[in-house]
Amino acid sequence: MNQDAFTVTRLQTRRNSLATTRIRHEDDDGRLAPGEVLLRVDRFSLTTNNITYAAFGDAMMKYWSFFPSGDEDWGHMPVWGFADVAASAAEGVEVGERFYGYFPIASHVRMQPVRVTSRGFYDGAPHRSGLISAYNQYTRCSADPAYAQPLESYQALLRPLFITSFMLADFLEDNGFFGATQAVVSSASSKTAYGTAFCLGRRAGLQLVAATSARNRGFVEGLGCYDKTVSYEELTTLPADAPTIYIDFSGDDALRATVHRHFGEALVYDCFAGSAQKPAWLEETDLPGPKPTLYFAPVQIRKRNADWGPQEVNRRFNEAQQRFMAELSRPGNRWMTLVESEGLEAARQVIVELHAGRVEPLHAHVIRVG
Repeated sequence: MNQDAFTVTRLQTRRNSLATTRIRHEDDDGRLAPGEVLLRVDRFSLTTNNITYAAFGDAMMKYWSFFPSGDEDWGHMPVWGFADVAASAAEGVEVGERFYGYFPIASHVRMQPVRVTSRGFYDGAPHRSGLISAYNQYTRCSADPAYAQPLESYQALLRPLFITSFMLADFLEDNGFFGATQAVVSSASSKTAYGTAFCLGRRAGLQLVAATSARNRGFVEGLGCYDKTVSYEELTTLPADAPTIYIDFSGDDALRATVHRHFGEALVYDCFAGSAQKPAWLEETDLPGPKPTLYFAPVQIRKRNADWGPQEVNRRFNEAQQRFMAELSRPGNRWMTLVESEGLEAARQVIVELHAGRVEPLHAHVIRVG
């Protein structure tokens, strides 16, 4: 089934200046090639993670290759969200079906479904064949045990962040916290950071210390998921002889230097988990202690798929995600307030605010394409 002619609207990002965007309109004749589908993007989340992956995209996962723009200077920023099948020439994918997955910031996107099952499909477009498989998978909402229509916006927000949190907590536990008795978490007000704390929970033998700005201290203390909260200025009051792991969501070079110099050889591991404000790769330093090591969730996912099998990984993740989503979607909760906006112009403004670090930690942004 073809679609009548229509206009595709796309938001593109300047790859070397992530706060710079442009909106482009392009006519489409609506005709589909055999095996192709056209999806209409409905809603997606925008978080610090989008900025982090855009900043490190080429080095980490060929981020800009998922939805090529045809222009080396401009890219389509991928986002997590929901889309509906507007037209289909692919067997097993029907018009009107709804899918969760990785989409460009755009009104429409064409895909070539392969490995179609009752659960969904993978985009088999040639340019995606060498990219990380997990990001090419699209889940059929009607077959997703974690899907709940009233909670779509929360799923768009929390599922991509929470997989990072869930697998980071698992990575740390899998490695025995590298022998640490103290874990210092920077940018502790970020959703991925406190999602990690939620997964870790309170445990004997490990003190989880939230490090945050003075402005966000009250919010972080109110979360109740850290054992202790300190401002960045108070970091050097922490015991310097306790084996310590640094879980860095800030990417701040000066802060990292303070941590390394204060803890010295007691710093057993420096785990760089990402940052919205860090526009380049980690700088080489001669700081005491271990070199910063980039954490990348798909690596731990692959390990656990081998250890437990994909079905068990999904079961454990869905169980934890449902508990987290229930907490954050509860009216009046202290964790998160959903902010829904409409249109790609709104998306532009949110990207600017995220890149500048001006989004309040309580606020979580979802864009409805309209």
